[in-house]
Amino acid sequence: MSRARIRLATAVLAAALAAGTLPAAAYAAPSPGAATGTAAVTGTAASAERYRPSAETIRQIPLQGAVNVRDLGGYRTWTGGQVRQGLVYRSDALGKLTAADLTTVSGLGLRKVVDFRIPMEVQYDGADKLPAGLVSTARPVSDLGLYATLVGAIASGDPATQEQMLGGGRAEAYMRDIYRTFVTSPENRAQFATTLREIADGGQGPLLYHCTSGKDRTGWMSYVLLRALAVPEDTAERDHLASNTFRAAYDAQVRAGLKQSGRMQNPDLLIPLQEVRPDYLAAATARMEADYGGFYGYLTDGLGLDLRTLAKLQARMVR
Repeated sequence: MSRARIRLATAVLAAALAAGTLPAAAYAAPSPGAATGTAAVTGTAASAERYRPSAETIRQIPLQGAVNVRDLGGYRTWTGGQVRQGLVYRSDALGKLTAADLTTVSGLGLRKVVDFRIPMEVQYDGADKLPAGLVSTARPVSDLGLYATLVGAIASGDPATQEQMLGGGRAEAYMRDIYRTFVTSPENRAQFATTLREIADGGQGPLLYHCTSGKDRTGWMSYVLLRALAVPEDTAERDHLASNTFRAAYDAQVRAGLKQSGRMQNPDLLIPLQEVRPDYLAAATARMEADYGGFYGYLTDGLGLDLRTLAKLQARMVR
């Protein structure tokens, strides 16, 4: 990239990140997302203009063995651009892909798959099934022992133990703690930062990242990426919460199966762990504000991304 383009992209990025600090009231009120994942967001023709509503659809990749696979492209930015499609995908675990799924995934032209799962998750759920020649890169992000806690609670088969471990708001508190570690843990920050640098590298090719459910670690990675690209904060939040739509039917089947098998008398205890919620995301962003003074500080001081890298990210991902 030429120096002139880097300077231009840096100026645009700085303006966009500054705009991202505006209160939510500065943005047009969103329309409720439909069951298909459609959400109304806002965009501008120029930075000085008001937002004008335009419909955008979350681009799900339909698969049989994974339910939360999406192309992050298509979103409008505060600066009037649009995130390019076909470059970055987010997903839940890929260990149950069918032959038809592999054909679909092969058509995405992926050059890299990043797996945020910890080793215990891979051991229990299985390694990724990927098209020939593609191997996932292990980049574990801590779940604070949630997966082990969940396995232990279900394995106990004891309603009292399960209530003691997950009931009374404990599951929700656990999730808020996990989200805070996306900001506070140096190891977690390093994994997210490395992934962002790879996305910014134009020679990397299309990339997919995922965790087990594709909603928390993957969701935070997507939230950070979209905001770094100057996608309005409320739009990034709606993308995050859309996991509830895509996962609802599958997660309900899991709960029904656990109840039918007798392993859980009250499988609704799992709902706070299966869902993404605004207060989980708020726990991370509040920690971000406290530790780094805001999103820009998290990008530069927390993740260690310099302006050149952020400009490259903009130039590659936004048209």
